[in-house]
Amino acid sequence: MPPASFSFSSRIIQLLAGFLAWAAADLSLQAGNWPAWRGPLGAGISEEKNLPAKWSTTENVKWRIELPAPGNSTPIVWNERVFVTQPIAERRTLMCFNRADGKLLWQAGITTRAKEPTHGTNPYCSPSPVTDGERVIVSFASDGLYCYDFAGKELWHRTDLGEQFHIWGSGVSPVICGDLCFLNFGPGDRTFLLAVNKRTGKTTWQHDEQTGYKHPKTGEKVEQGNTYVGSWTTPVVMKIENKDQLLMSWPRRLAAYDPQTGKELWTCSGLNPLVYTSPIYADDIVVTMGGFNGMSLAVRAGGSGDVTESRRLWHHPRTKQRIGSGVIHDGHIYIHNDPGVAECFELKTGKLVWEQRLTGQGKTGINWSSVMLADGRCYTITQGGDCFVFKASPQFELISVNCLGEGSNSSIVPSNGELFIRTHQALWCIAEKK
Repeated sequence: MPPASFSFSSRIIQLLAGFLAWAAADLSLQAGNWPAWRGPLGAGISEEKNLPAKWSTTENVKWRIELPAPGNSTPIVWNERVFVTQPIAERRTLMCFNRADGKLLWQAGITTRAKEPTHGTNPYCSPSPVTDGERVIVSFASDGLYCYDFAGKELWHRTDLGEQFHIWGSGVSPVICGDLCFLNFGPGDRTFLLAVNKRTGKTTWQHDEQTGYKHPKTGEKVEQGNTYVGSWTTPVVMKIENKDQLLMSWPRRLAAYDPQTGKELWTCSGLNPLVYTSPIYADDIVVTMGGFNGMSLAVRAGGSGDVTESRRLWHHPRTKQRIGSGVIHDGHIYIHNDPGVAECFELKTGKLVWEQRLTGQGKTGINWSSVMLADGRCYTITQGGDCFVFKASPQFELISVNCLGEGSNSSIVPSNGELFIRTHQALWCIAEKK
């Protein structure tokens, strides 16, 4: 018979093994969370390797749930819950679904007090929600910033931020990093970058951005409420020189801030006055892309003050119209532009490697979705309802075209082997049948 000490040691080993197995399972589940518009790092990149590459309206569909009205926001996922912002007539709401079957668990929101304009292709509630696993924060534009717990109870709100007024509407999503929630409150005649305590909603700091500019021909001052001026950039937090820095693309420039204080650290000029995309970054290089056939640039991250002359790597004075953001993979940039043309560029030089028009069964190939990258594959969905999967490779290769027949301006979300897709008609869960 083995000694008692052996039995005790074996029991300790069994308990430790059990704990490690539980921890590994928990980490695996956490790794599948998609807590913000472009994922946990704001870069549109997932570490998953088992996502579906082919589906249709009947193939590999786990569930489909009708939504009450069109919307452009992207879902977020935390464990067994899926959150989506949703306009319903005069209501601005946040919906919470059970990821297992798509059942609506709760819906919370407010009746709008604002009469802000928007474009016909940009329904209200376009900003996506953000979560840290305990609370969900959402921007209702001029109606304020709201925070809910996972049961749908309101924890706090900020309705004192002012009007968010632009002829094309709103679309900027909040971002959580540490104890702070960041929001680009714009575009509009008054634009500012805001940091609030995620637990209380109280302002930590605020940076007011002066975005009015003089028209190059007439010299007349043009304010941001004007059609062709404004930033819809959702800010991104990245590690630069071993410190977190908050990146923002403003009209005409890229800027980096200290997330804790709001102090501007460095800036690089070279953007046009209209910006939709968020900055993307890799290998200590930040890339930002303007909209409305505007400019793009890359800069070596870091430094101080105006680094345009000292650190800017390349500059494109005119590009295709871009609404959605791109991704970076193995030294190359991949983006799917508004006209429906996908492009690949060298990260360090900006050289165009390939461009390819992506066509499917939909009536239009216009694309507003941001690229989602997983396992070397790029995922997008167009306003015609065609979901494209193509390789993130210097050699173009189309993997699949998956037609849902429902238009979308949202982006595709990965989580634990499943894809969540918001169209103007429904919320879909795509999963390969085992």
